[in-house]
Amino acid sequence: MKAASLKKKKTGTQPATAAGSQLAPVTPRLLRRFALPQPDEEGGKEERGRVLIIGGSPGMPGAVILAATAALRAGAGKLQIAVGRQIAPHVATAVPEARVIALDETKTGALATTAATQLSTELAAAQAVLVGPGMIEDAAANSRLMIRLLTRIEGAILVLDAAAMLFLAQSPHSLRPLQGRAVLTPHAGEMLKLTNLEQAELDADPLTVLRRTVEELSAVITLKGRTTLIAGPAHKQIYCNRAGNVGLGISGSGDVLAGIIAGLAARGAAPLQATLWGVSLHARAGDQLAREVGPLGYLPREVPALIPRLMAKLEKRKK
Repeated sequence: MKAASLKKKKTGTQPATAAGSQLAPVTPRLLRRFALPQPDEEGGKEERGRVLIIGGSPGMPGAVILAATAALRAGAGKLQIAVGRQIAPHVATAVPEARVIALDETKTGALATTAATQLSTELAAAQAVLVGPGMIEDAAANSRLMIRLLTRIEGAILVLDAAAMLFLAQSPHSLRPLQGRAVLTPHAGEMLKLTNLEQAELDADPLTVLRRTVEELSAVITLKGRTTLIAGPAHKQIYCNRAGNVGLGISGSGDVLAGIIAGLAARGAAPLQATLWGVSLHARAGDQLAREVGPLGYLPREVPALIPRLMAKLEKRKK
């Protein structure tokens, strides 16, 4: 479960029972089939990859901080955070492990199109690029920025979260040059915007909508909810994660999930592999916090610290 809406009505993340046979549960056994790449004991930070996180805004500087912390807890070796000039000093203080890059902004506080040029070197050198946490929902500015960013990404896995992914509703083929190296993390509301569908259409057949969208966008998609669905363009199987709890439906939870996925991708995990592990680790951390703190009221900032131990436990667990 990831950043689920707290609305009581059913959403497209609740697959029909009749379709259940199409789903493969995300279990420890499954995760071991997608075993994470392990660094050499004598290797340095470069071996565990470089993650670049782009996002933030004057009203939401914390989103990139949550995502960045989660990326490091997932094992990434080097961290770069690119945010608007107004918040760059604050983010640098909050995340001393990162190199923080101050970007040009528009009058509304959105990241300017010129930010793509400012980041040319970083985009070319990164193993994983996460765009979206905390970005202002300025559709025109974000669309222009994303189109520019995509032309500068070389071998990196691209993770799109929140406002950064919505330009795909008008430009659905923009990710094809990445050849499947993209991950999207929508909740049901964002999925409706991506697909231009009504809620009833998503509710009626979420698996078909997910599969069709995955193929159209050429990206791994994790459709977040009480049951989270995961599918990739090169895989026929749709996976489902039923771990997690209602406490994960809170502001900032999705930023943490996106950061975990990006951190795993920086380490060398493939897009689907990083997503399956990221979703499961995030959900299991939520379950642990629910037991230790309570079913409601634990914080997204508490999740990243649990990731290293949970990850090691899942990797070592016997069949």
